[in-house]
Amino acid sequence: MSISHDELDQDIKAKDGSGSIEQEGSEAALQPFARPPIVYSSPKAFANSVAARWKSIWTRPFIMALLAGQIVSLCITCTNVTTTELVSRGWTLSTTQGFFLYFTLFIVYTPYTIYQYGFKGWLNVIRHDGWKYIILGASDVEGNFLVVKAYQYTDLLSCMLLDAWAIPVCLLFSWIYMRTRYHWTQLLGVFICIGGLGMLVASDELTKKGWDAIAKGKGDGFMIAGATLYGFTNATEEYLVRKRPLYEVVGQLGMWGFIVNGIQASGLEWKAMKEVPWTADIIGLLMAYTCAMLILYTVAPLLYRMASSAYFNLSLLSSDFYGLLFGAQNHYRPYWLYFVAFAIIIGGLITYFWHSTPAEQGILDPKAPSYIKKRRGANENVPNDEEYGQPPPNASENIQ
Repeated sequence: MSISHDELDQDIKAKDGSGSIEQEGSEAALQPFARPPIVYSSPKAFANSVAARWKSIWTRPFIMALLAGQIVSLCITCTNVTTTELVSRGWTLSTTQGFFLYFTLFIVYTPYTIYQYGFKGWLNVIRHDGWKYIILGASDVEGNFLVVKAYQYTDLLSCMLLDAWAIPVCLLFSWIYMRTRYHWTQLLGVFICIGGLGMLVASDELTKKGWDAIAKGKGDGFMIAGATLYGFTNATEEYLVRKRPLYEVVGQLGMWGFIVNGIQASGLEWKAMKEVPWTADIIGLLMAYTCAMLILYTVAPLLYRMASSAYFNLSLLSSDFYGLLFGAQNHYRPYWLYFVAFAIIIGGLITYFWHSTPAEQGILDPKAPSYIKKRRGANENVPNDEEYGQPPPNASENIQ
């Protein structure tokens, strides 16, 4: 079902009384990102306007954001599976495991940053903005560390529920950084996704997938602290990648994460490094884990630009469903509630942008810092604003 702009205008103007819907339509016309208004003048007009709103959701940026969210969710599932396999083989160095990730991010993105900025320009980034990236890298390292430690002390139910604490934390810091205005439909989308998570938790409880807690209070504290750092780092990285090239932000995150993680691993696990097995299958699992995390840390900032860091966290709630794909290989029989929960989470992700558009989540203007004098090439090899739903600078002038 479709509706033309002329028919929609006629339905809006047919509204009697205060004329609030007519005003809503005129305001929407002045806003470059506004969805088509919902018209309540008649059942037909209502149905047509809902169809127009539904059609307006499925833009290229939104479809890309939805797919990117499921890619990072799959990556999380891969990391959970590889970590479980490592533990089953007696390899339990959680901090050292992350060391390979940050080192890979560092050697992949930092040389390209130096190529773009020049070595002196790269040193200027460290001198001027290094403190921001130190906080980002350290928070990311400690968030990963605390969450892994939480799984060792508390039960699966607490881990899944408390990990969702990262969502409101991310919403809060996004508002602090970018003054993002959340429409009630976005909050509804969050609650729908969390409802889907609740079904996943119930499925795990019914199928007895969990384990007994060793020290529940201690583990829950670790999980809350780790989830808080997750929400903070996600929102902070979104704020940075909306203003700076991706290779600069991810390269700096990898470099400082590599340094902080290396110091922590050498202090906590250097003795255990000599005791754990380093067989071919262990090295293969570490490589698989690192590759999955490399994809996640590359796609995540793109998803921050296409949608938001909050949308990233909501997308991760579907990762437990993808665990069924791996469980099926071990003759695990999936519980029917998993499929319902997955559908509800996807519905929540669509509801999140029912009223607001991805481009309204924050200004997208990635460019090199002003103190960088030398650049390779005319462009910055950064996706332009229009590609991710952000209008060109003069878009407001083109609105009739």
